[in-house]
Amino acid sequence: MKNVNAIARCLRIVALVIAAGGARTPLHAQTKAAPNPKDTGYRGIWYMNQPSDDEYKYKYSGGLGTYCAKHKPFAVYCPKANKTFFCYGGTAKDSNRKLVHMVSYFDHKTKTVPRPTILLDKKTDDAHDNPVISVDDKGFVWIFSTSHGTSRPSYIHRSVRPYDIEKFELINATRAAGDKRKPITNFSYMQAWRVGGKGFLCFFTKYNWPAPRTICYMTSADGVKWSKWRRLAAIDKGHYQISAVGRKIAGSAFNYHPQPKGLNWRTNLYYIETADFGKTWRNAAGAKITPPLTKPDNAALVCDYKSKGLNVYLKDIAYDASDRPIILYLTSGGYQAGPRNNPRTWTIARWTGRRWNIRAITTSDNNYDMGSLYVEGPGALRLIGPTKTGPQPFNPGGEVAMWTSDDSGDTWKLARQLTARSERNHTYVRRPVNAHKDFYALWADGHGRKPSESDLYFCNRKGDVYRLPRKMTGKFAKPQRVTGN
Repeated sequence: MKNVNAIARCLRIVALVIAAGGARTPLHAQTKAAPNPKDTGYRGIWYMNQPSDDEYKYKYSGGLGTYCAKHKPFAVYCPKANKTFFCYGGTAKDSNRKLVHMVSYFDHKTKTVPRPTILLDKKTDDAHDNPVISVDDKGFVWIFSTSHGTSRPSYIHRSVRPYDIEKFELINATRAAGDKRKPITNFSYMQAWRVGGKGFLCFFTKYNWPAPRTICYMTSADGVKWSKWRRLAAIDKGHYQISAVGRKIAGSAFNYHPQPKGLNWRTNLYYIETADFGKTWRNAAGAKITPPLTKPDNAALVCDYKSKGLNVYLKDIAYDASDRPIILYLTSGGYQAGPRNNPRTWTIARWTGRRWNIRAITTSDNNYDMGSLYVEGPGALRLIGPTKTGPQPFNPGGEVAMWTSDDSGDTWKLARQLTARSERNHTYVRRPVNAHKDFYALWADGHGRKPSESDLYFCNRKGDVYRLPRKMTGKFAKPQRVTGN
């Protein structure tokens, strides 16, 4: 009988692998029989994109374990467990460039972290394959493992027990396709949101459908059976999008790649929202929009940056108490690193109820400087991001700073610089869902011009910075306070 049960278990594993497109996923991530292994500490992946023949070496590069802005969220605070669960792009012990999907949590009661859980080896060095996280209404932890394009498979995993990261199972997810259902084996730039009482609303990208980067969405009550994949926009060569969920609405802000310039040129700012779980869509003023959008001049347009000759790099989107969107983005003169494309202007576009109010916050030195926006009360906004020059100027990231506004973003002041005298640039500061004051932002560091180690950090709302332990001897450890900031 034991042999029969073992054979049956193996057959189930094989079936799951086939359903996922024959991917090389570790077996421990596909069965409830054994816990996922633990790593010995927190190590982020180093990644680069598009080498350049200049002193900056790459279009962008660095410690990108919490990359990219079009992946959301990386962390979720759960009051019932009093823990902030998070994921990141980790790496192997013998290399800083092998992508391994990692899951962990910060225990707010003990102020400790466990050894991170190894979910899977993504078989790539591409940080575009970084995972994102969600926690459902029952406390199960979901990890969506994305892929950069169509050459690698994607996965959806769920924890076996609520508020627990010891064991994960591979979900045999399917989507509606006419009168049939098809396995979900590939998605890019995933943004997975829980809408209370309804389920998942996910924004993502599908390549060549028909635009090279077509932005889409799908919904699911249980995370297993999903709706049809529906397009939001497919203008010219496509889009990047960022998304968020408010109290009663969800929305997407996006740019577009105009013909014939291609993917390194991204411009214009658009916004679209839904109040009924994706059944209908409208702009911020409430005018009905019928996706997919296919022309640059449309009702979702927030600002025409193409006529200004500016690129638009999307960073974050948040909602105020009235469910009015506030979009954070950066504009610049071109895609190449270096001073020739200055100024890189951090900007917000805030819907007032009647119009878009667009205001500059500050400037920094790279298009891929990325931070997060916080709405903390009537008129109270906070930005945490690498806006200060770092040890590798004009490469992504820098020194992390905190900016605040008490007039809904019309004016800003530097409240505190969080890091200083760093050896490596700090990059991609991420806001947790329902962020707790003791774990308010998560990010990584890395050298901007050569492969390096990458450590992971978080800060509290006051701006105190902590480094997650790179090497652990016990099952739990307290993160180290970073001094000198």
